[in-house]
Amino acid sequence: MDAPAPSGIVLVDKPGGMTSHDVVGRLRRAAGTRKVGHAGTLDPMATGLLLLGIESSTRLLTYLVGLDKTYTATIRLGERSSTDDADGEVEPVADAEGVGLDAVDAGIARLSGPIEQVPSTYSAIKVGGRRAYDRARSGEEVELTPRPVVIREFARLAERREPGRLDLDVRVSCTSGTYIRALARDLGEGLGVGGHLTALRRTAVGPFRIEDAAPLGDGVLDGLLAPAAVASELFPSAVLDDAQLRDLAHGKRVELDAPDAEVLAALAPDGRLAGLVRVRDGRLRVLVNMPTGEVLA
Repeated sequence: MDAPAPSGIVLVDKPGGMTSHDVVGRLRRAAGTRKVGHAGTLDPMATGLLLLGIESSTRLLTYLVGLDKTYTATIRLGERSSTDDADGEVEPVADAEGVGLDAVDAGIARLSGPIEQVPSTYSAIKVGGRRAYDRARSGEEVELTPRPVVIREFARLAERREPGRLDLDVRVSCTSGTYIRALARDLGEGLGVGGHLTALRRTAVGPFRIEDAAPLGDGVLDGLLAPAAVASELFPSAVLDDAQLRDLAHGKRVELDAPDAEVLAALAPDGRLAGLVRVRDGRLRVLVNMPTGEVLA
């Protein structure tokens, strides 16, 4: 009889050319279970940090999706793309070789802080029940409404000039839901020369870093993070006794001497994650229950 799959969060360094769903499929085979999900997609062209949950730890993914993200990227000025990245149909717009760095920095400043961003047409956002990229590929005109995002950092790291083009290496830290492709597009449009993304790498999701991620190979599960470790990294935690855990599981009122918290990681005496709870006036309300009897990392 095969051993049950462990529960935990895996940090994967996604290679280019694969979809996030492809990575999920590989991890399902490695873990021997179909219960695998990811916390936010990366485009096939992109590389870098992808967070995945196995077994009951998929319940934590909702709390990982909304974390801030950090990327390094290369923006090419002088050309535009139908998809706002190198995977689309690229066409020249204007000679960008002579664009000054003062103008570039001013354009970056306009796209920093709280902004209203129109997502890329070739995005997974649903319009009338269908993905925007499906409508765009079928030749439909797709109009997406602007939405608020926060660009916490938009830093120019290096530049390279070629005939007709200016490539910028940048680092971007932003709220969840930001399209780096759209930043490249909007920077180029603001400068009047067009722009698109030629490289993208996600280097951080909240407190999790690419340096701690595993390549997608035979040892991908070696760095499996216990759900208790992940929850305690994100939220305050408290250890409940056996009676409190039993009452919590049965839906009874549980009192805890702890400050109010929107989310608190409730730990079993042995350190396992029993669930996520909300604390109000010393009383707990269950947000997510975790089975403490399963195989955990």
